[in-house]
Amino acid sequence: MPLSTDLKPLNIKDVLEATGMRGKSMIFLDDWSREQLGTLFEAAKLLEPYSRARLDLLKGKVLYTLFFQPSTRTRCSHEAAMLRMGGGVITETDPLHNSAMAKNESLYDSIRVISQYADVLVLRHGDSDAVFAAIDRLGPHACPIISGAFGHVTHPTQGLLDMYTAYRVVDKPFTDMRIIISTPDLSRARSGQSFALGAARMGAHIIYTGASELRTPQVMIDKLKAMGASYEEHFDLDKKGNIALMEKADLLYLPGSSLKKEDPNREDFMRKVANHHFTLDDLQGIKRKTGRAVGIMHSLPRNDFEFDQAIDNSEFELYFKQIGYSVPLRMALLGAICGVN
Repeated sequence: MPLSTDLKPLNIKDVLEATGMRGKSMIFLDDWSREQLGTLFEAAKLLEPYSRARLDLLKGKVLYTLFFQPSTRTRCSHEAAMLRMGGGVITETDPLHNSAMAKNESLYDSIRVISQYADVLVLRHGDSDAVFAAIDRLGPHACPIISGAFGHVTHPTQGLLDMYTAYRVVDKPFTDMRIIISTPDLSRARSGQSFALGAARMGAHIIYTGASELRTPQVMIDKLKAMGASYEEHFDLDKKGNIALMEKADLLYLPGSSLKKEDPNREDFMRKVANHHFTLDDLQGIKRKTGRAVGIMHSLPRNDFEFDQAIDNSEFELYFKQIGYSVPLRMALLGAICGVN
């Protein structure tokens, strides 16, 4: 039993401060150490009993949500988290029509103005290059910014809640986890890529499986290599090959597959999707063979063709549970970044 003069009951304020995230932005998950992320998860666990109640830890603080693309889960869970922590929310879901951007105000100017009103900004934008250019120019003249998804590249708060779900439901440390990211289009799988990056930072082994012509963006591969991550890539596997990978995995993450109906490549894409479509029978067969229940994760929303919805009411379902874990995780994130009262 370790004893020290610092031994005392847990205090949520101390745990949040120990993350070292106060005043910092959340852009990529590899910006944070394994220890910082682990401490954030400790704080989220302490806050779970209050995720349907109210605390005044962020009383007087203001969150601004600025979303250039549609969102239900990301925007609403951040807003719910700030309200649960006692803070206030300003939300803008159609800035190109309802804000000064309709008068051609730049993203740089908008964020600099918003920073005069808010303590933290959650931003979703379809053009990652434009966002990164604005952030670089802003420097210290902006409040902390949380990426609510930039382009096809990064969605760190989705990755965080997915990591927290794994932390809470898988009965082993990240260093012993094997996580599959499965989609025909790894190039646009920002939620899966962020989850993989964060889980790899925690020591998990990442298994990518997708189409050879739609690979993981090079920026993500570079980040994985820089941290010495344990990962492997598989391309153009048939369904049998993907099931063989699942037999050695703890979690299967489906980042979502979508293509416009009028897209000329739709028929070919749908053939590829079929190799990543799994049924309840598939999962039950894996469990009978290996004794392992592989958890199915998805960032939602989903399409009917992505996986068997009979999984919804089975032991393998995690995608709705992920939503439940999003609020305490984001309560912890906002508390860590804003600093609590």
